[in-house]
Amino acid sequence: MLGCLLSNELVLQCRLPATRMLTVVFIMTLGITLTLGNVVDMSDSLPVRLVDGGNCSGRVEVYRSRQWGTVCGYGWDLRDANVVCRELGCGWATGTPRNGLFGRGRGVIWLTNIQCSGEEEELAQCRVRSIWSRLEDSHCSHHDDAAAECSGPLERPALSLLSDQSAFSPGEAVRFSCSAPPIPYYITDFYLYRQGPAGPLAYLRATPRQTRAELTVVNMEAPKEASYTCVYRIQGGHTLRSPPSNPINITVVELHTPEIWYNVSVVAPPSRVVRGHGFNVTCSTPHHYPGGSIQLRLVRSNGTERQSVPAFSPSVTFTFPSAQASHEGYYYCLHRVQLGGRVFTSRESQPLPIILIEPTPLLSAMEVSWLASAIIFVVAVLVIVAVACGLRKRKRTPTELERHSRTCVENTYMALPVK
Repeated sequence: MLGCLLSNELVLQCRLPATRMLTVVFIMTLGITLTLGNVVDMSDSLPVRLVDGGNCSGRVEVYRSRQWGTVCGYGWDLRDANVVCRELGCGWATGTPRNGLFGRGRGVIWLTNIQCSGEEEELAQCRVRSIWSRLEDSHCSHHDDAAAECSGPLERPALSLLSDQSAFSPGEAVRFSCSAPPIPYYITDFYLYRQGPAGPLAYLRATPRQTRAELTVVNMEAPKEASYTCVYRIQGGHTLRSPPSNPINITVVELHTPEIWYNVSVVAPPSRVVRGHGFNVTCSTPHHYPGGSIQLRLVRSNGTERQSVPAFSPSVTFTFPSAQASHEGYYYCLHRVQLGGRVFTSRESQPLPIILIEPTPLLSAMEVSWLASAIIFVVAVLVIVAVACGLRKRKRTPTELERHSRTCVENTYMALPVK
């Protein structure tokens, strides 16, 4: 005798040495683990199928470790079968046949002691325990394989828009119509879902025998594009939701006020454009949509001009090769989108004033004045010099009378007295 006692709380009281006591505890723990099996992790993938029956009935099999195996039928009830039927889209469970009604399985008996509440979406979410990987066992055999009979899948509803448009602005209300097919069950609720969020966007409590509901999204918000579906729920002994309806794509067009700026030559001061010089006006918006355009509006004292180009990118540039008087005024940018049968227009940008100025002369007024003064001075000096030279030349050249007088004097012989 080892002289040990195992209590209900699995507390081992032993008078053995410490090493022997640890060995005994390890062996007993291992035995308990092998007896009870391993709890399947809820995050594990556990595909399920019904075989050897109809579309929604048959023997329950699960896929683990790369092979299909059966489920032990001991403890298997309608709550467990409900989860399988819901997971396979087969409605709810109407029965759990035993004694191999759908034939005996082959291979491994994977699961036993399944405990489902009936509200789980997948069998992997239930408390299940895997057992030994043997074909048969005295506790459970393929003669006791679990099976399920389901009510069959519900038909999907039809979703439509109560509007001719499929594009909306943020904050607008959108009305949908969700129609269920004729079924022999009472519909209790209608739900509208958007791809992404877990909770419904709209909900309506159905009246008896109601098969159509109008569901409204009061305040449309981004994302830019989303898909919407609806489902209905019935109460026929078990709560069951239908498969999702056909999807409807909705676009929320959120236009921001464009930004505007311009580029000119460095010689021009702010808000000024030199006559004859080129300049660019650029409009930019954070988002662009298919079918969008950017409009540039010029407001002058004598009228308004508009130019529009497709918005293939967030920024669009308007080029003016030669600035003229007709380009003066205030420029505004506008983002327009034609989508889903509607035209959306953003707010105008801040005004951009453009004023035309004449080209800057090469010389300033003072420089021109100094240059003119210098030219006048030089001309005056040249005139004075020319006059002086003329006078001097005139003194050096004798007149005709002077030439005759000088000739007579030179040719006159004077009689000198004889001493």
